[in-house]
Amino acid sequence: MKIDEFINSKKFRIGLYILVAVIILLFAFQAGVWVGYKKAMFSYSWGENYHRNFGGPREGITRRFMSRENFANPNGAFGKIIKIELPSIIIQGEKESEKSVLINDDTVIRRFREIIKKEDIKVGERSIVIGEPNASGQIEAKLIRLLPK
Repeated sequence: MKIDEFINSKKFRIGLYILVAVIILLFAFQAGVWVGYKKAMFSYSWGENYHRNFGGPREGITRRFMSRENFANPNGAFGKIIKIELPSIIIQGEKESEKSVLINDDTVIRRFREIIKKEDIKVGERSIVIGEPNASGQIEAKLIRLLPK
């Protein structure tokens, strides 16, 4: 059998399709592993740095993360602003959980349609934060939306 005949054969094409499908599945699996790793690392860092960010217990609170639904959301927060120490704010969310949010020069802060300065944020305002986790267990804010009372 010649190489040209083999490359043009139906068996070769089927084998090639199967190989491509396996490679795509492996990439999809690896992407899932990566996302899960990032989420777990944020939750771990958040717990390990809890005492630094919020004055909590020295041993952290990672023991509370025993089930999947207890993982903290690493990319955002929703709740009431309870403390402001620029460049960071503390947001109290559901179940009285607290998250430290870092505000930098690239952070967009909006109250209704108006863009405001970080100095205009007030304790007690409700907010939605979208950002990225850092290695210290904090959220680096990309967008902060302040909500009406």
